[in-house]
Amino acid sequence: MTDQETSTKKLAMKYLELGGTRRAKLDDNIADVRKWDDEPAEADEFWKTQIEPLEAARLREVETHLPTINSD
Repeated sequence: MTDQETSTKKLAMKYLELGGTRRAKLDDNIADVRKWDDEPAEADEFWKTQIEPLEAARLREVETHLPTINSD
C-alpha cells in the first residue's frame, strides 16, 4: 500500500467514523458515490472540506475505500 492509498483510506475511515452515509458504486473501473440518507453535519462538513477538494485521482481512491452498494 502506498502512502497516498494510506492517506486516502484514513480520510475515508474518518468520514465513516463521523457517521458518513455515502456509499460507493464501482463499475468497470468507474467509481461513483451516492448519499442515500441524511448524515450528521460533522460528517457532511468533513466530506465537503477534506475530501471534495481533492484532485480527481485521490478522490477516487477515497471513494474506493467506502462501503459499496454493489451486489456480489
